[in-house]
Amino acid sequence: MPENSNESSRRRFISKFAKGVVGASLLPTIITAADKQRNIKSLAREKEKYSANDQIQVALIGAGGMGTADANTAITVPGVKLVAACDLYDGRLADAKQKWGKDIFTTRNYTEILDRSDIDAVIIAVPDFWHKDISVAAMNKGKSVYCEKPMVHDITEGPAVVEAQRKNGKVVYQVGSQGMSSLGNEKARQLLKDGAIGKLNYAEGFWARMSPFGAWQYPIPADASPSTVGWDAYLANAPKRAFDPLRFFRWRNYKDYGTGVSGDLFVHLFSSLHFVTGSLGPNKVMATGGLRYWKDGREVPDIMMGMFDYPETAIHPAFNLSLRVNFVDGTGGTNYLRMVGSEGSMTVEWDKVTLYRNKSYAATDDPLLQSKKGIDAGKPYVYDRKEMLPPDKLEYVAEEGYKGAHFDHFYNLFNAMRTGGKVSEDALFGFRAAAPALLCNDSYFSNKIIQWDPEKLKLIK
Repeated sequence: MPENSNESSRRRFISKFAKGVVGASLLPTIITAADKQRNIKSLAREKEKYSANDQIQVALIGAGGMGTADANTAITVPGVKLVAACDLYDGRLADAKQKWGKDIFTTRNYTEILDRSDIDAVIIAVPDFWHKDISVAAMNKGKSVYCEKPMVHDITEGPAVVEAQRKNGKVVYQVGSQGMSSLGNEKARQLLKDGAIGKLNYAEGFWARMSPFGAWQYPIPADASPSTVGWDAYLANAPKRAFDPLRFFRWRNYKDYGTGVSGDLFVHLFSSLHFVTGSLGPNKVMATGGLRYWKDGREVPDIMMGMFDYPETAIHPAFNLSLRVNFVDGTGGTNYLRMVGSEGSMTVEWDKVTLYRNKSYAATDDPLLQSKKGIDAGKPYVYDRKEMLPPDKLEYVAEEGYKGAHFDHFYNLFNAMRTGGKVSEDALFGFRAAAPALLCNDSYFSNKIIQWDPEKLKLIK
């Protein structure tokens, strides 16, 4: 009977693994030739030079914490210049001029950004409920887009973004789950393909935060008021209500504007998992959790657990996924994606992959069988008691000088703009990562199991 591709790749990995075990035990940080070459290319990026006429000019829409981090990273890519910033809070616009120069253009109205012919790309880092409208408008104006995750606020909005990217084929659209461009994800994908953990059957992800800002307790500026905040513009596509600074500055706490812990954090884990496995997504979604600690008026849980069934496809076997987020974790700071197979597991981080291989013994190595053979031969019984041994362990760690997933994600965007190439996370991929995160919320609030068609991107009634 011919050997299938999974078995063949597994045997190839076992062979490579056996040859490398001794070296790995002495040198736990393993960099392959491919990794080395990629890092050489990454370091070469710093030496790229572009004239003023060849710069990619970028505008930031949403100058809060994540938007500021995005802009600061984007402008470290050679040949990129920030020329404009938009926000509905005047204080952030003033800060933008201090951070990036008094000559940058600032406005409360994002359409003024999109109307400028000197802007090539926009970073969209506004609250989730504005992602779809601004993304579509930007692409229709010929702007390339880097949109923060999740791509949309509700699954009904996904097709509009996918269609806008298809219709405006020359513009580049990338969703901002930066782990998609990480060395860690790339290495995990290679290891899984090579049979490093055998046949995948289970995956789990965990994200914990405890610090006040980590629980979305963002500071409220002392001057926050209807005169310094564009409140009416903020609520243009949301239910109207009186000015409430909590709903503007701590928007993630409210269903009208944010997508809870699932949309904020689960979506990163979905993106990574789908990239590593090639999966289109789960076909069953169920969630539970609760508001256990941060009872500050928020509407979304601070602890959530999701369970997901992934069906078998031509690319991967059927497997199960469990995800957890805890905003009440007294230890804090823990996050990981762990993938478990028939012969081992790996923990995937953006700059490191830790691979565990289970020990396996042939029958002739079994100490009890060996003892029985000795007795049968008339030899005295000697009990060879074995030690407790851990699984074989390998760590793949990014080489010193690695600029990180955030930089790489922006570099990939701008490189695609220059070369006509592909980005790491386009609209279709972004929708497939966002959908199960959003459905996790729907399952939690409706207290129901949700059936989903990950290929056609439709609910199954």
